[in-house]
Amino acid sequence: MRAFDKVYIITVILIIILFAGFNIAMADYNISQGSRQYRVEIKRAALEIEEKGYNGIDISKYKYITNIQKYNNNGSFYNVNSDYYICVINGLLYRFDYIADGSGNTGIIIQADIIIIIMAAVVVAVFTFVRQKILLPFEELSELPYELSKGNLVIPLKENKNRYFGKFLWGLDLLRENTMEQKQRELKLQKDKNTLLLSISHDIKTPLSAIKLYSKAFLTNLYKDSAKQREIAEKINKKTDEIEKFVSQIAKASGEEYLSLDVNADEIFLSSVINKIAGYYNEKLGLVNIKFDIGEYTDCLIYGDTSRAAEVVQNIIENAIKYGDGDIISIDITEEDGCILVAVRNSGNNLPETELPHIFDSFWRGSNAESNKGSGLGLYICRQLMHKMNGEIFAEIKGKDMVVTVVFQKI
Repeated sequence: MRAFDKVYIITVILIIILFAGFNIAMADYNISQGSRQYRVEIKRAALEIEEKGYNGIDISKYKYITNIQKYNNNGSFYNVNSDYYICVINGLLYRFDYIADGSGNTGIIIQADIIIIIMAAVVVAVFTFVRQKILLPFEELSELPYELSKGNLVIPLKENKNRYFGKFLWGLDLLRENTMEQKQRELKLQKDKNTLLLSISHDIKTPLSAIKLYSKAFLTNLYKDSAKQREIAEKINKKTDEIEKFVSQIAKASGEEYLSLDVNADEIFLSSVINKIAGYYNEKLGLVNIKFDIGEYTDCLIYGDTSRAAEVVQNIIENAIKYGDGDIISIDITEEDGCILVAVRNSGNNLPETELPHIFDSFWRGSNAESNKGSGLGLYICRQLMHKMNGEIFAEIKGKDMVVTVVFQKI
């Protein structure tokens, strides 16, 4: 804002200097022009007097000469307060009164001044509008992303009908609400997890204590009767079954859905997804010198969510950038059995084929991912999204290339 204010002030000062300089220059010009004009007229009038005499001259046809006086006998001129010029004509002295203010151009100067003032007013108005309606509201919003990044999700967003930032504010508030909901889900999940672990750990203590007690009895040879020993062995087996049950509960809880993936699936155009991808990656991959190519296709209606479908393809391309050799990434679009197949191919595959069946598992990371950061959820999320759009996703290794194909239902 300070930088803008400096530009604002400098612009106003330059306008004032331009206005003053123009008027000063025009004033000097008019004076000089007027000076030349009255001298020309005096010379013409002197020649006319020389030819026709004093009584034969018509002063009204001269613009700058106001009066011509002939020297009288007392040796003086009257009206000595005006601008005048003394000239000798035919041996006699004549005084020429004149004006030299260049007032003939005053109208032009006024018109030019009005134009400059209007232009200055427009410039100042534009600067003021930009400052008040765009920069000041934006400066008020500049702290919001920082506060959100710190986890301050309850920061209020002021109601603002500004047409320039309405959509931005709406999106920012939606981001804040979604982040808050996600945080609440995480807290609830953590609470449920802790409750489950406490409950199961408490329940496991009882069969473990019984097994430990029975084991000591066997070690001390407390039960010598074979029938009793068989009975105790059956009890130990029963207790292990209980523990196995609790372990199954833990495994089941860990495998439950923990991501909230909202999908608004409907009829969409295939081009709406491809254009989003092309608009982003044509520039991005060009900057890192990765050849990016999208094959020809015929636009059609598919079933899905434009944003989510683009997210799936984007995740695949990001993986291609991470794990490929940085040479070529291409997208081939084909139709097969009433489905649209969008295949993302990248050169330089380094994933062992034995690991291919696991790449869509949650939290799984391949042996080629050691040097790259990640959570192992990207392709898992892609599969979940595609299932919610009645689609599918699968991967193949073709020679030295990795090919991940997304299947959409054609409508």
